[in-house]
Amino acid sequence: MLPTILLFCAGVVGGCRTFEASVPQQTQRSPVPENINAPFLDAEVNPDDWSERWEVESREICACREAVVAALDLTPGQAVVDVGAGTGLFVAPFSAAVGPQGKVYAADISPAFVEHLQQRVEQAGFRNVQPYLSKERSVSLPRASVQTAYVGDTYHHFEYHLDMLASLFEAIAPGGQLVVVDFERIPGTSSEWILGHVRAGKQEVRAEIEGAGFRFVEEVTIPGFQENYLLRFLRP
Repeated sequence: MLPTILLFCAGVVGGCRTFEASVPQQTQRSPVPENINAPFLDAEVNPDDWSERWEVESREICACREAVVAALDLTPGQAVVDVGAGTGLFVAPFSAAVGPQGKVYAADISPAFVEHLQQRVEQAGFRNVQPYLSKERSVSLPRASVQTAYVGDTYHHFEYHLDMLASLFEAIAPGGQLVVVDFERIPGTSSEWILGHVRAGKQEVRAEIEGAGFRFVEEVTIPGFQENYLLRFLRP
């Protein structure tokens, strides 16, 4: 039987609260590069520097963001979580897609990024967007609280991917979807940076997610994607 633990969900609808979630405790860290998330957790990190690196047209997920958002097929009134929201590339389009009756949870493990997201949300007046601090083992959301979870160029940063997948499975309502965008990792084809930075290829990622209980639905072709792919899964 899986152990029951308390998770603390900061800033989610009405402030902090606790809830129970059954999450397997992964005993060994996933084989990602050492300190892969250290730059984001550094007390001196400057989110503006990362905005200049991430929110540029030379980055595929940025250049193709309209097609990515369209592939999620979000509808007004839905709740969506952006897992690893970073500096907020998808905050505005997600906010517009779910409308004033919907909810966008912008989750990140970096306190500096969450503060940056909060400032961005306040400045833009996005009343349906809630930035919050998640955890390395958990998306930190109540059970069945979202219809869509989006993991964009973040899956390969999961240091405890089994725990994160179990957490996502609980957070997504039955019939909801998990959408993952990540890098193709093909030895002999992919860049040296990808081969050294991304621990798993597309088929391994798919197998891991299916092993967590999700059902594979499709790979969506995104015009402009050369290094990335988009996979959609259903939460039964």
